[in-house]
Amino acid sequence: MPTRKGLPVVSPGFEAEALASLDSLYRVALRLTRRPADAEDLVQETYLKAFRAADRFAPGTNLRAWLFTILHNTARNRARDRARDTVSIDSEIVDRAADAPPPGGRSAGAAETPETLLLRDTLAPDLQAAIDALPEAYRQAVWLRDVEEFSYAEIAEMLSIPVGTVMSRISRGRHMLFDRLNHLRPVNA
Repeated sequence: MPTRKGLPVVSPGFEAEALASLDSLYRVALRLTRRPADAEDLVQETYLKAFRAADRFAPGTNLRAWLFTILHNTARNRARDRARDTVSIDSEIVDRAADAPPPGGRSAGAAETPETLLLRDTLAPDLQAAIDALPEAYRQAVWLRDVEEFSYAEIAEMLSIPVGTVMSRISRGRHMLFDRLNHLRPVNA
């Protein structure tokens, strides 16, 4: 296959279809990393891997699911690599930082991107908090099914788990959401 600066030359159709999933990939990456800068890096690495492997993509299959599989595998590898890194902490610096007010009066981690504003405004705060409180495995499965609308089989492939496990995680995750949101309802409602 011809290459351009180390990348295979991809068809314009492949490129356009792949880039059409950018917003969805970013939303999921943000859910996985919980930091906008890390989510952007994860999406960028996903596209780099996808374009490098474009010649191995089977035309006629689900490109969007293929991209999400790359995203999840990359996130999993990054998490595993981070777990191996040693961390040294200067407790005096940490204590001073904890006592200092946030810069500009904003709360810590309050990066306002268009995506976070849209998600915050779209999802009711209680629902957003309930989703964020789910354990990661359940949060991923519920988000991919109910928000991104992937099939059980696609989610199973993305997360490298059996379809039955996907169904179980979605069911349990939805029950957790229901229980959490049900406690927020007024008694007379």
